[in-house]
Amino acid sequence: MSAQGGTKAVVAALLANLGIAITKFGAWALTGASSMLAEGVHSLADSGNQALLLLGGRAAKRAADEEHPFGYGRERYVYAFVVSIVLFAVGGLFALYEAFHKWQHPEPIEGRWWWVPLAVLVAAIVMESFSFRTAIVESNAVRGRASWVEFVRRAKQPELPVVLLEDLGALVGLVLALFGVSLTLLTGDGRWDAAGTACIGVLLVLIAIVLAIETKSLLLGESATRAHATAIRSALVGEGVRSIIHLKTLHLGPDELLVAAKIEVDEATTAADVARAIDAAESRVRAAVDIARVIYLEPDLRHAGKTSDGDAVAPRRMP
Repeated sequence: MSAQGGTKAVVAALLANLGIAITKFGAWALTGASSMLAEGVHSLADSGNQALLLLGGRAAKRAADEEHPFGYGRERYVYAFVVSIVLFAVGGLFALYEAFHKWQHPEPIEGRWWWVPLAVLVAAIVMESFSFRTAIVESNAVRGRASWVEFVRRAKQPELPVVLLEDLGALVGLVLALFGVSLTLLTGDGRWDAAGTACIGVLLVLIAIVLAIETKSLLLGESATRAHATAIRSALVGEGVRSIIHLKTLHLGPDELLVAAKIEVDEATTAADVARAIDAAESRVRAAVDIARVIYLEPDLRHAGKTSDGDAVAPRRMP
């Protein structure tokens, strides 16, 4: 459900940004407003980013093979990281360059098309709001009781946080552009337009940095959520399994979880009994957490000379 919701939000954002980019470039061609050019490049970069997210989602569906035995689920993280780079370089740095250029050579917005940037920005705000609303609705379906900050930081599906931050940045950027264009029209000073463009650039750079940090963490490999880890611990203990000596989890992708655990089994049991206990424990885990696809369980006996991670330690000397 989360993958479908993410795809729906990405497609909505892609269609909105393509339409917005065309209108912004048209406004820039008619008026020469730097904020229109910066916003047009921003929307074009966002459109490319959404295409990358869709491509990553498709690539992640490839079946596991000999070279990648755990599958290609992390492709979605790779493409999300590329999105942050594109947003930083194409969106943020270009806007800052354009702002610097226009500040040195300010140009007023004149001619009979002076009203076009205002109309385009208002229309873009309306279209972007629909895209943002779709992202919020789809995110609410999966974020549960988590705050928005927690959702962006903890979400294992990269598409929704990316689209959320992009749409939020786009809406704030549109307001900044509207502010700069309006003051330029009122005062005749093109530096207001350049200032609005600079604010857009700073905003995009900050969003790109946040996305890069979060997707980097996903690429390195994150453990299961606290709720999933608790459910797995509860499910492992049962008939033939007394306790968990240690447990490690790793997301192979947004919807695939690897579970590795050393479990304490009953003493004086046969190999067949241990095998049945492990099979039963695996079934309980998969029933409790449906994304637990790869499970490795190592049977062991707990004793005083073993830490909670199952490592042997030297006996403690008496004073």
